[in-house]
Amino acid sequence: MAEYGYTVIYDQLAEGGYQVLVTALPGIVTYGRTLEEAREMARDAIVCHIRGLIKDGEEIPEEPLAKKRPLVESRSRSDEWPELTES
Repeated sequence: MAEYGYTVIYDQLAEGGYQVLVTALPGIVTYGRTLEEAREMARDAIVCHIRGLIKDGEEIPEEPLAKKRPLVESRSRSDEWPELTES
């Protein structure tokens, strides 16, 4: 099975929670009350979207940034934004 990598933007909302956008898959917008929930929602939305594209025989978009070295996130505390480093 092929692997795909996509840029995911977690936008912290003033009223609480995180809106999630996937730049290469413009149909995906989701939400999570916590950053962890937002990550899970993003993953589920991406998988569902790709399965739908495959089922419909459509091309799966490539993420231009995925051709670069991947970023790995690490957190020291759950209430901080992750620190991104090249792997």
